[in-house]
Amino acid sequence: MTDTAVYAAGAVVWRLVEGRLRVLLIHRTKYRDVTLPKGKVDPGEMLAETAVREVHEETGIRVSLGVPVGVSRYWMRPKRQKVVHYWAAEATEDAIRASTFIPNGEISGVEWVSLKKARSRLSYPVDVEILDAFAALVDDGVLHTFPLIALRHAKAVPRSEWRGADAARPLTERGQRQAKAIVGPLRAFGVKRIVTSDAVRCVETVAPLEKRLRRTARRTHDISQEAWEDGSADVRAVIGRRVRARKPAVICSHNPVLPTIVSEIALATGSLRGSYVNSASALEVAGFSVIHLSATNPGSGIIAIETHEPRV
Repeated sequence: MTDTAVYAAGAVVWRLVEGRLRVLLIHRTKYRDVTLPKGKVDPGEMLAETAVREVHEETGIRVSLGVPVGVSRYWMRPKRQKVVHYWAAEATEDAIRASTFIPNGEISGVEWVSLKKARSRLSYPVDVEILDAFAALVDDGVLHTFPLIALRHAKAVPRSEWRGADAARPLTERGQRQAKAIVGPLRAFGVKRIVTSDAVRCVETVAPLEKRLRRTARRTHDISQEAWEDGSADVRAVIGRRVRARKPAVICSHNPVLPTIVSEIALATGSLRGSYVNSASALEVAGFSVIHLSATNPGSGIIAIETHEPRV
């Protein structure tokens, strides 16, 4: 992000009605326009959090993010660029029923329409471009997806300052703040399962997420740095279980192990190995890569990868 741009995030919210695809449009009161739900980033937020929050605030619907569908850029007065990141996001029937939306001073109404009607009703060409990118996913048959998230542990006490076993190194105060800060972004992708290396720095990294989800992480030595270094790691087995489960999950591990984790996801889904493996695994502490896979046919390969770096 740069200081001169205004950043925002939103989503193409979709549902199936009797097997027919419908997307959600909002009618804004002040501007008298029709657009996609979106809004500006709040201080301290990551973009994925913003997208989920804005969709809920504008439509009353709580969603989890799917595949990224593009970035729109346009100029605001005075000479400031607005950069808006979008994801696809399914609105479940339960989420729609739970919505408490009523017309208000910001949003006069919402409507579910076909892609064809959406193209004709949207007020801005940049929104139509995002819709077209979403439509390409539909045409490719990869609308239903789930994420596997490769997470590097948060900042730990350096080896040079630690006298005990390496696996016992805890997080620093900054690392603890990072662990709390990534809870929102990870939840934005609908994470349901947590798998972590049994090293203390990984266990402490996912602890705030465990608390928020009220779920216990599965701790395993198979993706630990210690096992990777002595040749006893079994990353393939861990990844295989997660791909077969087809549930959103976060996998917390170590810098040397991350390339193997991404490579095994590629292998398990029939993806061609490429430079993206290095890009997706070259993470800062508390950084994570979201790897989107088809929920209906995981063997069709990796659909998309997006990388998020910590803001703490």
